[in-house]
Amino acid sequence: MSNVFHKLLHAVELPLQNPVLVFSLLLFITLLSPILLRKANIPGIIGLIISGVVIGPHGLNILEKSSAIELFSTIGLLYIMFIAGLELDMSEFKTNRNKSLLFGFFTFIIPLAIGFPVIYYFLGYSLNASLLTASMFATHTLVAYPIVSKLGLAKNQAVAVAVGGTILTDTAVLIILAIILGNNQGNLGATFWINLTLSLAVFSAIMFLLIPRIATWFFSRLETEKHAHYIFVLSVLFFAAFLAELAGVEAIIGAFVAGLALNKIIPHSSVLMNRIEFIGSSLFIPIFLISVGMLVDVRVIMNSPKALIIALTLTTIALLGKWLAAYFTQIALAYNAFQRKLIFGLSSAHAAATLAIILVGFKANIIDENILNGTIILILITCVVASFATEKASKKILISQEIEENSRKFIAANKTEQILIPVANLEKIERLLEFAFFIKNKKSFAPISILSVVSNDDEAESNVLKAKTKLNEFVRQVSSTEVNVNIIATLDYNAVSGITRISKEIMATEIVLGWPQKAGLLDRLIGEKVDNIINATQKTTYICHIQQPLIWHKRLFLIVPPLAEREEGFEAWFVKIALLAKEVASPIALYSSQPSADMLLRLVKSRQLGVILKHVVFDDWGELKSLDKSIRSTDLIVLINARKSAVSYEPFLANLASKLARRFNANSIIAVFPRHLAQNYMIEPAN
Repeated sequence: MSNVFHKLLHAVELPLQNPVLVFSLLLFITLLSPILLRKANIPGIIGLIISGVVIGPHGLNILEKSSAIELFSTIGLLYIMFIAGLELDMSEFKTNRNKSLLFGFFTFIIPLAIGFPVIYYFLGYSLNASLLTASMFATHTLVAYPIVSKLGLAKNQAVAVAVGGTILTDTAVLIILAIILGNNQGNLGATFWINLTLSLAVFSAIMFLLIPRIATWFFSRLETEKHAHYIFVLSVLFFAAFLAELAGVEAIIGAFVAGLALNKIIPHSSVLMNRIEFIGSSLFIPIFLISVGMLVDVRVIMNSPKALIIALTLTTIALLGKWLAAYFTQIALAYNAFQRKLIFGLSSAHAAATLAIILVGFKANIIDENILNGTIILILITCVVASFATEKASKKILISQEIEENSRKFIAANKTEQILIPVANLEKIERLLEFAFFIKNKKSFAPISILSVVSNDDEAESNVLKAKTKLNEFVRQVSSTEVNVNIIATLDYNAVSGITRISKEIMATEIVLGWPQKAGLLDRLIGEKVDNIINATQKTTYICHIQQPLIWHKRLFLIVPPLAEREEGFEAWFVKIALLAKEVASPIALYSSQPSADMLLRLVKSRQLGVILKHVVFDDWGELKSLDKSIRSTDLIVLINARKSAVSYEPFLANLASKLARRFNANSIIAVFPRHLAQNYMIEPAN
């Protein structure tokens, strides 16, 4: 008994050394800290940082900075930058590239311009020390990014501008760091500049030219090995971080570039993306935030008045510089106050690059201990301010979006959306599910329903059980997407009757069907059975002939017949196609009449859909010869069709899908039949 007690006392000696006990404590803090502080309306990020202060070597000395904690901390930091690159809306970024450049300029120049004279003249530091410390003010770490990601604002324009500005300013600052170190060592010659330029060029070529091709090949060859996909992504992440260090910049730049390189290949709604975010948010990122708190020594400001003055001066300059950068960005881009506060919140936290710069400068004897300690206090305060500012601004933006009159009815309708996928061939279900995930409204809690209609005969009960068993296998595969999937196996005398009945029972808003492969059916639209379903349901129906994963398509080729804008379901299908385009990060090539294009362009602007839409007037509805030179092998063809009773129906639509399938048999094709109720409503042009 005494031996057990002795082992227990040894295990709990401070600081804790037992790796199992250390890891257990970190997990308990990760679990309980956000929950306890949520009741006081304190962001969970702050709770994790404060917890690090309390348990760290400068607090209760429960934990010390061990190699294991350093490893998890590094992974968490790289994860934050990697996810930021993955979640960056590339279409939005391309559209707002100049805005990101403008914000990057402001958030780099303003803090640097304020900080350098204060450090050089007021605090009396040397030129190299002043320039190094001032450049630290220009950096920022996306510590608060998990807040906007969790609240669903990752694709907001202000977030895209802030993230884009982050990579620009951090890259510039880290290059300045390399220059200062070279100058301090007396190596700032032509050789230095040649080596830096060549290494960055090689790094960029590997990441943006080689890695996407390797990733595409790997995912295609091992399409069913989902766990291998995650391991591959992690390998790319850390390999990119290593290459960035070889190129002379910090690893965080490599992590962000890795996210950008894989952005197009990993859809935001995919199983893989969910796994990346889940593991990072649950484990690595929280431990990184705790480790940031462990660096803070609150007692350093009590050592001398100079330490206190330096800490307050550094913190004031850091927050003032970022606030002014956000303010000038608001004026230049005509943003509202909430967007300004969101940009300020995202860009005001100093942690990753700041620590890298100051620690490197301290080890090189460019700065002293007072700057180092003052910077650590700055990190704590700015992370707290950034977390509060980001969460408050994000919630205000969400509230303002919810009460907008133009989107209120649309949001309410999509919260009740019901997507139904009838399946006959289980081999096709994975691609249909992927399509359904991409077009599903992220604010809707309704499940995606998978339906199997079983013939009502003597073996009906046995067949229903078999159908449910097979479908449940697919549910287990997609469970990590956090999208609810509902399995329905029903009895009926024929498939059309069963699909029609279930679509009414669950009040389906969209039906997703596979493209029939039986010979002869394509000659009558795309199949007699499908034709009957379309005429019987009147729901928005998508008939999908998806040849390869949706993410591999480079462009959506959208064909819209004349008068389609007069259909009641016009807006509903286009919003879904826009969601699809954003998920696969592809532009839309629109071939339609001018009135249809005008209406779609108005929808893009009024709904802030954030898609790139390029229009070509098209009237060759008979032969489709003019499309031969326009449609590429990597295009996803989306054809808008119409039911016979619809306003936009024309005889040429009866066999247009079959013509496209024969003419472009290597392309993926989606035929869309818009919702068409008993009464048809005409959309009036906006004034």
